[in-house]
Amino acid sequence: MSRRGPFLDRAQETRAPARRAAAQAGALRRLLPRAVRAPGTRARFAQAGLTRRGLRTLDDLAAVPVLRKGDLPALQEKAPPFAELLAVPLARLSRIYLSPGPILDPEGDAPDYWRFARALTAAGFRKGDLVQNTFAYHLTPAGMMLDLGLRRVGCVVLPAGVGNTEIQADLLRRLPVIGYVGTPAFLLTILEKARDRGAAPGRDLRLRVALVSGGILSDSLRKTLRDDFGVTVRQAYATADLGCVAYECAAEAGMHLDEDVIVQVCDPRTGRPVPDGEPGEVVATALNPVYPLIRFGTGDLSVLDRARCRCGRTAPRLTRILGRVDEVPKIRGMFVHPRQVEEALAAFPEVTRFQMVVRHRNHDDVLTVKVAVAGSAPAGLADRIALALREKVKLRAAVEVVEPAALPEGAKRVVDLRTWD
Repeated sequence: MSRRGPFLDRAQETRAPARRAAAQAGALRRLLPRAVRAPGTRARFAQAGLTRRGLRTLDDLAAVPVLRKGDLPALQEKAPPFAELLAVPLARLSRIYLSPGPILDPEGDAPDYWRFARALTAAGFRKGDLVQNTFAYHLTPAGMMLDLGLRRVGCVVLPAGVGNTEIQADLLRRLPVIGYVGTPAFLLTILEKARDRGAAPGRDLRLRVALVSGGILSDSLRKTLRDDFGVTVRQAYATADLGCVAYECAAEAGMHLDEDVIVQVCDPRTGRPVPDGEPGEVVATALNPVYPLIRFGTGDLSVLDRARCRCGRTAPRLTRILGRVDEVPKIRGMFVHPRQVEEALAAFPEVTRFQMVVRHRNHDDVLTVKVAVAGSAPAGLADRIALALREKVKLRAAVEVVEPAALPEGAKRVVDLRTWD
């Protein structure tokens, strides 16, 4: 069976750009009456002096102020549960999730609500494939995001969730697993573990395709997974608020925008779109009648490329994600807010300041939290802080106790040293 069949819907994915823009503008006009039923959206428009009738074209969207992801926790706390942005009654939802922040995320009842089927098809997943889903199913939406997309494609899902490395490696050997979804670093981890336990790629392991997200897929890691294990890896860009925003095709030359998302790359200071080819913040409007987030600023930096792709798709592409606008790094697929670290450290009065340092080591994200302590540190302080951070942030972090002079007043709270090779 060919793993290169590229389209979920050829007519949509290969239509002329002008036809796509006209169709999306029409969908936006139809969405707006429902969107402004939500008091939060109506208030945003009123504060900007806008009416829904003033948004007739995609260019008109630039007049809408950007709604920042980092603002959602405070907005939801002020107007629970969804900051008055939900456009349907609560009873119309199928699930509610809690993402780091904390941010509540609603899920409607559409079969592929998060729109991952297109990305999975482009990555080579096919009906009948057994797929190991290693994204989290507990509270956060990633597991169900991919689960729903896989079922739409017709795949059989192994809901493995996160962790349990040895069990996951054994499942790859015991079952005819063809596909993997999860973070790129964990894919390498379980494949290496399976090999260490005697499973030979191509003989005992039948894994062939993977769709990864939530972490850096470097060129070297992609090559290792292909050459050493025979796995073709594509990546997708998604958020817990919007679902799938963009995805790779076989050309591996950027990520095509999903057909049901309007994306602008904008100046983070002004919110105005920048010229194509220049870096800016990814600002997206999902054409979602349940939770119509209009001009949602993801905080991620990228570049928009409208050049024709050799795969035949005509949707513009995002280049790789270049970094973050704000102080909210994504670590192993999870956003880690400095305020979460601050809340965990509130139980330790000895700590005067902290700094989060993120590195990329052996294809995985590594978080170190430096804490400045006045005077001598109590015995076991670093271990107790590490436990508190794990409970609050849900990630393992190394803790380094430093002198106050090592973290002077005004030092950055987040230092991200990760790069793509």
